[in-house]
Amino acid sequence: MQTNRTALFRASCLSLLVTSLSFGIRAGILNKLGSDFHLDKTQLASITATAFWGFPLAVVFGGVIVDIIGMKRLLILAFIFHLLGIVLTISTPYLSNPFWTLFSSTLLIGLANGTVEAACNPLVTTLYQDNKTTKLNHFHLWFPGGIVIGSLLVLVFNKIGLGWQIQVATMLIPTLIYGYLFSRLDFPVTERVSSGVSTAGMYKALLNPLFLFMFICMFGTAITELFTGQWIDVLLKNVTQNAILILTLDTGVMVVGRAFAKPVLKLFSPQVLLLISTILAALGIYLLSTLTGDAVFFAAIIFGMGVCYFWPTMLGFVNTNLPKTGAIGLNLMGGAGMFAVSVYTIFMGAHYDNIVKAAGGDNSTAGQQILQTTLIIPLVLIVAFTGLVIYMRFKGKTAPAIASAAH
Repeated sequence: MQTNRTALFRASCLSLLVTSLSFGIRAGILNKLGSDFHLDKTQLASITATAFWGFPLAVVFGGVIVDIIGMKRLLILAFIFHLLGIVLTISTPYLSNPFWTLFSSTLLIGLANGTVEAACNPLVTTLYQDNKTTKLNHFHLWFPGGIVIGSLLVLVFNKIGLGWQIQVATMLIPTLIYGYLFSRLDFPVTERVSSGVSTAGMYKALLNPLFLFMFICMFGTAITELFTGQWIDVLLKNVTQNAILILTLDTGVMVVGRAFAKPVLKLFSPQVLLLISTILAALGIYLLSTLTGDAVFFAAIIFGMGVCYFWPTMLGFVNTNLPKTGAIGLNLMGGAGMFAVSVYTIFMGAHYDNIVKAAGGDNSTAGQQILQTTLIIPLVLIVAFTGLVIYMRFKGKTAPAIASAAH
């Protein structure tokens, strides 16, 4: 397995690249899809949310069966889902019902994205048992990195007049490559299987009150990060002509931050880093909802600094302080986050349309009002994570910082 692990790791990065490209490209073409197919914000929210609830279905179910069917079969299934979802999206103009076509294709891509996460996290930790933290950070760099690439592709392709179908089709290249690589490579069994750890203790650990607290907090951190990023083009289109650049900038900050996660996490314990991140995220959303013009780029930097460590630190905290929760714990955390984003997105899409209707069709401030509503979430999290810092200090469990199984 030593001879195959580099190839397996690269294929894993490519599969995560497709996942993140789907986020970046979809965020960039959302308004275009709405105008081309006469979809209102409620319908666009339903389509966008589909990826977010498809993800938790796949990541939780995949996490349960990965030890049974093996990581290779799970990743081949992800490849099939990605391929079908991309092709169906491209075919939307030629089919009779654009809404349901986009809904179905986005669901397939969401299922693919969740399946990739369910298989690749245990794959990376199995391949690099002596260097898990570093390699997981390297792997999950491709999520914000892919969003940067995807949003830049949208900008460039729009500039030169290439349509959204070609933008979506670019995802076929890494999809076909990772599918080919995974089909030819040999896979190990998961670390849990190889070490003979029982599943009974893992499931029992899920009932720990600390896990349940983090599980609930994951709703808020995921919404703060992913809803705001995915809808940034819609929310800020009346504030700046380059709203998609906001997404590119804040995810670029995330790439740099995750690249330097190791020294940052040596300075702060995971719970303290979560508190600092939440304060910065709240400030970033406040600034995004109040600033206009080029000043919003400063707000994007602050917001990017805030959400940068959310996903990896949430999972890393659970993995460090509740190690018996294992892969199921990580998958449940990821699934909870994505599910929360899907529900919140649907709710906010309808709220956006209601704001516009109440204003007589004027949507000039609707996006900023949505951001101000969303600001409540990190403000609540500031209180929650302050309590977590106090609790961990009281318990004397300032565990060594670790960024594990990041998104």
